[in-house]
Amino acid sequence: MNSQLHDFIRQPFWRLWPAMLAMVVVIVASNWLVQITINDWLTWGAFTYPVAFLISELTNRRAGPHAARRVAWFGFALAIIVSAMISPVRIAAASGLAFLCSQMLDISIFNLLRRQSWWRAPLVASVFASVLDTAIFFTCAFVGTGLPWFTLALGDLAFKLVMALLLLLPFRLLIPIVREAHPLSR
Repeated sequence: MNSQLHDFIRQPFWRLWPAMLAMVVVIVASNWLVQITINDWLTWGAFTYPVAFLISELTNRRAGPHAARRVAWFGFALAIIVSAMISPVRIAAASGLAFLCSQMLDISIFNLLRRQSWWRAPLVASVFASVLDTAIFFTCAFVGTGLPWFTLALGDLAFKLVMALLLLLPFRLLIPIVREAHPLSR
């Protein structure tokens, strides 16, 4: 069995359940809140969704990219089911597609940069993943609906970029708590 698959399988579910649960809560809340606009530039979902990247990055730092992917896939599977019950199918589907693509990009970039300065990996990964997430989600969820989707996408992206900076503080404060156990993390 190759080592990557072995790492993925051996990570006990019980160690990842807090991250999995947090991911589901963030996604479901974001899918509900994105339907509530603040103005032509912002929805309430912009306040919650960036936390998904923080969860991924802390999981990646602690347990490696395979565990972070496992959390993302679990979060996707459960959240898409719950989201389809509380939000329009178009939003749930757009969210699922955007989430998977952006989370996989975030995890990959973070892992590539993990040995650099403590702030570089989460910031760069969040920025690139936020751009991808916003582009996919807003075009799939809102194009043709009559909503000002382009300005909402710009406002959402701007807020995600600000959040990428602001979430560096909790990331830094939580590093000692989630101290790396994965050999790639050191």
